[in-house]
Amino acid sequence: MAIEEQKAAAGAAAGVAFALLSFLIWGLSPVYWKLLKSVPAFEILMHRMIWSFLFLLPLLALRGRWPEFVSTLKTPRRMYGLLASTIIVACNWFTFIYAINHDQVLQASLGYYINPLVNVLLGTLILKERLRPLQGVAVGLATIAVLYLTVGYGRIPWMALILAFTFGFYGLIRKMVAVGALVGLSVETLLLSAPATVYLIYLETAGRGAFLHAGADVSILLMGAATVTGLPLLLFTMGARRIHLSTVGFLQYLAPTCNFLLAVFVFGEPFSGTKAMAFALIWIALAIYSADSLRHYRRTRPAG
Repeated sequence: MAIEEQKAAAGAAAGVAFALLSFLIWGLSPVYWKLLKSVPAFEILMHRMIWSFLFLLPLLALRGRWPEFVSTLKTPRRMYGLLASTIIVACNWFTFIYAINHDQVLQASLGYYINPLVNVLLGTLILKERLRPLQGVAVGLATIAVLYLTVGYGRIPWMALILAFTFGFYGLIRKMVAVGALVGLSVETLLLSAPATVYLIYLETAGRGAFLHAGADVSILLMGAATVTGLPLLLFTMGARRIHLSTVGFLQYLAPTCNFLLAVFVFGEPFSGTKAMAFALIWIALAIYSADSLRHYRRTRPAG
C-alpha cells in the first residue's frame, strides 16, 4: 500500500509540475507575441493555425490518437461542434494577439481573470446548472468591476469581454463534443489551415507577407507559434489527468497573473486607480468563487 501511495504522490507531483509549466507558458506568452509586433495580428493568427497543425500531426501519432482523429473527421455531429469551436477559438486567439501587440496586456489579463466567472454564468443560463449563493456574489462583483471600468474610462473593455466570453463558449462547446483536447485542437487547426494557406498565398502574391520577407527572426518566430500553441496544451493534458480538478482551478489563475505582472512591471502599461479598483473587485470575486468551489468539491468528492 505504501508503494501505491508513493506512486500516487509522485504522479500528483508530476501532474502539478506539468500543469504549472503549461500555465506559465501561457502566462508568459505575451513576451513571445510582442516580438512579432511588426506583423499584423490576423497574419500571425493564420501562421499560428498552419504551423500548429503541422506541429500537432506527429503528436497524434506519438500519443496514439490517430484513430480518434480519423474517426472524428468522419463523424458529422462532432465536426459541426468543432467547426463552431474553431470559429470561437480563432476569435479568441486573434483578440489575444491583437491586445498584446496594441499594448493592452492588462485587458487580456482581466479577460482571463473574468473567464471562470463567465463559465459559471454560462453554466447557469445554458446548461441550467444551479447557481450557488456565493457564486452569485462572485459573478455580481465581476459585473460591478466591468461596469466600474466602463464608467471610469467611458468605454467598454471589449477586448477583456471578448476573451472571457469566447473562451467560456469554447469550453462549453468542447464540453459537449466528446473529443479529447489534442484531437480537438488538431481538427480545429486543420479546419482553418486551408483558408489560412489561401490567405497567406494572397499576401505573398501581393508582396505584403512577412514570412521570408521581414527577416529570418520573424520567419522563425512565426513558425515557432506552433510550439507556443501546442506545447502548453500537451503539458496541460498530461497534468490535468494526474491532479484534482480543484487544483487545476487554482493553477489557472497563474496565467492571467503573469499577464498582469508583465503588463505593469515589464511593458509599463498605465495602472490607474480606476483599473486598480476594478482588478481588486475581480480578485475579491475570484477569492470568493475559489473558496466556494473548494468547499463544494470537498463536500461532493467520493469518500477515499
